Amino acid sequence: MNYLAHLFLSPPGEDAMLGSLMGDFVKGPLTNHTISGRYSADMTQAIALHRKIDGYTDSHPVVRESWNRVSKGRRRFAGVMVDIFYDHFLAANWRDYSPVPLESYAADFYTLLQSSHQQLPTGLKQIAPRMIEYNWLVSYQHREVVGKALHRIAQRLSRPLPLAEGVDDLDTHEISLRQDFAGFMDEAKIFVQEEFGITVR
Repeated sequence: MNYLAHLFLSPPGEDAMLGSLMGDFVKGPLTNHTISGRYSADMTQAIALHRKIDGYTDSHPVVRESWNRVSKGRRRFAGVMVDIFYDHFLAANWRDYSPVPLESYAADFYTLLQSSHQQLPTGLKQIAPRMIEYNWLVSYQHREVVGKALHRIAQRLSRPLPLAEGVDDLDTHEISLRQDFAGFMDEAKIFVQEEFGITVR
């Protein structure tokens, strides 16, 4: 799951939304005194949910089918690529999932990020300004932004890989990937409701 999907599946409330995005940046057990003392109960619960969703996603047969649609030369990065593809589909079809316009939803969350900057883990503090400046949550609906996101990831790799060309996999298998995404999101909402008693809008 990438940023927008984790926010979409978040429990309600500002602390919970922040926690849902913190999941990739907070390491170690959540019972650790440093974490439990720094973050609110809602944040901690949302971080735990983020981790559960990641585990559920990575083991889901539909998601694994999406991974298998990625070309063999990029297959070892299929998990990252499919996370981005799924966020692209969610952003592009946001009206099917939320009555709140994506632009308004994203703007409200960016305001929350800015007002809560000191509470954020270091890694999230570093990327939050770029997320806001380049409007990541909304921009993912555009195909060219998917390519740029993949290119940014490729630049961080120790060995160069034309990961930006992964958009070719999206083009080749778009219909199947869209169907994978839609089916998975329906099941992910049920999973969140059963695990945490959260009804996703």
